[in-house]
Amino acid sequence: MTRVVVVGDLMTDTVARAAYPLAKGSDTPAAVTTHGGGSGANVASWLALEGVEVAFVGRRGSDIAGRNRDMELMGYGVDARLVMDSERPTGTCVVLVTHKGDRTMLSDPGANAALLPEDVERCRDLFTQGTHLHLSGYSLINEGSRKAATHALELARQAQMSISVDGASSSPLKRMGAEPFLEWTQGARLLVVDEREAEVLTGRDKADAAAKVLTAWYPQVVIKLGAEGALWYTNGRPEPVTVAAEPIDKIVDGTGAGDAFVAGFLPAWLDGKPPAEALSAGCRLASQAMQHLGARPTLDVVDNQIK
Repeated sequence: MTRVVVVGDLMTDTVARAAYPLAKGSDTPAAVTTHGGGSGANVASWLALEGVEVAFVGRRGSDIAGRNRDMELMGYGVDARLVMDSERPTGTCVVLVTHKGDRTMLSDPGANAALLPEDVERCRDLFTQGTHLHLSGYSLINEGSRKAATHALELARQAQMSISVDGASSSPLKRMGAEPFLEWTQGARLLVVDEREAEVLTGRDKADAAAKVLTAWYPQVVIKLGAEGALWYTNGRPEPVTVAAEPIDKIVDGTGAGDAFVAGFLPAWLDGKPPAEALSAGCRLASQAMQHLGARPTLDVVDNQIK
């Protein structure tokens, strides 16, 4: 199985699930829980659950939250290459979940915004031919970590590694602009986005049309379709390959489901499995993520798998 290096963001997620409609200017009862997060760290954690040898390159604060996130990654079996920042706290994301299940995220990148090319350079031993790089789009969108992200892409190209990139989130992607993102990620073999991110990058509001446009920049494109599943497309095919989402009796928490999808898709894709099989593996792991609180696998599940 191909080794994967993930470069990206590490966060602490504080998830507030409202019991009733939000009472603006007043109080709303909610269940509040804290979990490890960050798109890049989430992908690395789910990859480890899938038995993939995975390393994660990122930055954390010198605070208790950073120490806890570091220990969690090691608990999953991730080779955590975290630089400790003495000035900035570990990144934090407040996830507001309405009584209907809609999510809004308020993010403070903290130490993530100071990820430097030197931090990536210290991990040069990870960038070897036959290894795969997955880059979290947040590292490109955040101006402070952008040079580190582009340096990681350059090291991977020099080592002739395969590269995948995700689109992070539609709103900050739109603020940054499609053209820079497409330019910086030239050479990636795979782009993974959701429908809204695909529309930001192409101006197309239909997933299949957006996928066809995106193959002008990327040999292969995957678009996550939420409750409808996912599609894969490459040039030369008349139509995209689509797979339905797995049925779920009750969605507990959708945070990190897209990251879990990436972690389910990548191993099968890297092993050369048919696109439909890789998409199904992604949908399976995404459905698993949505059936518990938090964006990462629970550590007791990991412990049981190890045993």
